[in-house]
Amino acid sequence: MILQVTVGCSHNRCSFCSMYLRKKFRVRELEEIYYDIDYAANLNRNIRRIFLADGNSLTMGTDRLLSILEKLYSSFPFLERVSSYTNPQDLLEKSVEELKSLKESGLTLVYLGVETGNEEILNKINKGVTREEMIEAAVKAKEAEMQLSVTVINGLGEEEMMFEHARDTSTLLNRVEPEYLGVLTLMVAPGTPLAKQVQKGEFKTLSSRQVLEEIEIMIKHIDLSGCIFRSNHASNYLPLKGTLSEDAGELLSLIDRVLRGGETHRLRPESFRGL
Repeated sequence: MILQVTVGCSHNRCSFCSMYLRKKFRVRELEEIYYDIDYAANLNRNIRRIFLADGNSLTMGTDRLLSILEKLYSSFPFLERVSSYTNPQDLLEKSVEELKSLKESGLTLVYLGVETGNEEILNKINKGVTREEMIEAAVKAKEAEMQLSVTVINGLGEEEMMFEHARDTSTLLNRVEPEYLGVLTLMVAPGTPLAKQVQKGEFKTLSSRQVLEEIEIMIKHIDLSGCIFRSNHASNYLPLKGTLSEDAGELLSLIDRVLRGGETHRLRPESFRGL
């Protein structure tokens, strides 16, 4: 079940993101949230997983989140997990003790949009944090024993920074050690600052071949154990999945067969890609 506890994203300034452009951020009143919980529980008390929407519920006060978690677990007796998106700023503003209390109360998984590990690119996309702050935020979640699912985006560095984007993202991931890693491929969403840069010729997207070359570099530099890797989102040209670093060889072999072995039929056509 998706439970809306906030509306929009409190940051909402990333240059590539259009998801919350037309939403004014607000934290919903507890009465509204409790009403939705009671309504859902009356329909189905067997729900096992709940996601707290919208963009970053952890911007809420810890006491309020704890109240919501208590309400959820008392309303749904078979509930196994509550998860949420989080901004790095949210994690930085909460203490490890606060995050531990949330984890112990059932918020066990957070999704963090890292996007890139390169300092210059983080600044260009207006992520709002430095590389070291991003690492600090992620490490906080890990110290609180939350499961961490990280998302990165291929193509943010354009051709001139392909290597730096891939390498620096990999070294950041090695320091953070997420349980899950999702790799998306950049798609330029209309109405975003990035779309305007593309129109002016200030930003150039990568070809499908360059995207795979960048993923190849990234995988070669990743040194993780037991990380669930997925690059099979609708935006990706080549669906990939495995466990890092155990399956790195197989993943690299598949990429090599497409790049150098002529197996281009495996690539998703441009018209089939989507956000």
